[in-house]
Amino acid sequence: MKARTVGRHFRESFKSLGRNSWMTFASASAVTVTLLLVGVFVMIMLNLNKVADDLEKDVEIKVLVELTSDEVAATQLETEIKKVSGVESVKYSTKEAELEDLIKDFGENMGLSEQNNPLRAAFYVKASNPQDTENVAEQIDRLNNTYSVEYGEGKIEKLFDFLNVARNVGLVLILALLFTAMFLISNTIKITIVARRREIEIMKLVGATNGFVRIPFVLEGMWIGILGAILPITLVTLLYYNLYTILQPYLEGELFSLLPLTPFLYQVNILILAMGVFIGVWGSFMSVRKFLRV
Repeated sequence: MKARTVGRHFRESFKSLGRNSWMTFASASAVTVTLLLVGVFVMIMLNLNKVADDLEKDVEIKVLVELTSDEVAATQLETEIKKVSGVESVKYSTKEAELEDLIKDFGENMGLSEQNNPLRAAFYVKASNPQDTENVAEQIDRLNNTYSVEYGEGKIEKLFDFLNVARNVGLVLILALLFTAMFLISNTIKITIVARRREIEIMKLVGATNGFVRIPFVLEGMWIGILGAILPITLVTLLYYNLYTILQPYLEGELFSLLPLTPFLYQVNILILAMGVFIGVWGSFMSVRKFLRV
């Protein structure tokens, strides 16, 4: 295709936006509203997924060591734990360190001291895959010199089941919203094309090729998608920036946190823009096709 023809297609697409300003406004508005809903929902679901990941990563196994075990036995137990399939990290805590943590959590009025320390040394183990915590705990429990293995049995399984259901529901809702967005936007663009079917028929009757007729409409759909994505990108960016600025200081040191501003906002904004362009181009392409048979 010649450069002059390409330039002509771009000029025609811009002129069409101006000549059909009300239809352009209607199409861009539909794109804006739909992409705004998609952007906000994706932002919420990705942060909920981040919270779920943080909760899973915080799950750990506490292995209490037998009181009769000496340092050599503890070292041997640590080596055996590291060999267990699915173990990611092992951290040793002496009985003195356990007492310090207990006093730090509950205060010094518990009547405990290093002289009458009843606590046991412990290993804190994390599984490579949090979903395998139960299996890893069962393997560790079979090792020698372990007094007990604690990981929140019964509660952890329910937490993982809930998080898996929440992820699956969120994925289904996002996909449903994306298909709804494609349907609404493509139908709105289709109405715009239908209103100009005579223009297409005349171009075909005077000998224009299908590509020559189609390209300006496809470019017009692309511009509508871009125009419709500008406001959602702006609003989503401002909304998330303000929420992050307000909420993140309160979440410091907690089990979970929000996704950082970068690269999260760039990813969401690129997704919104790509959706707008794709749906605009696809809607125009499919709508023009039926009127090319003259």
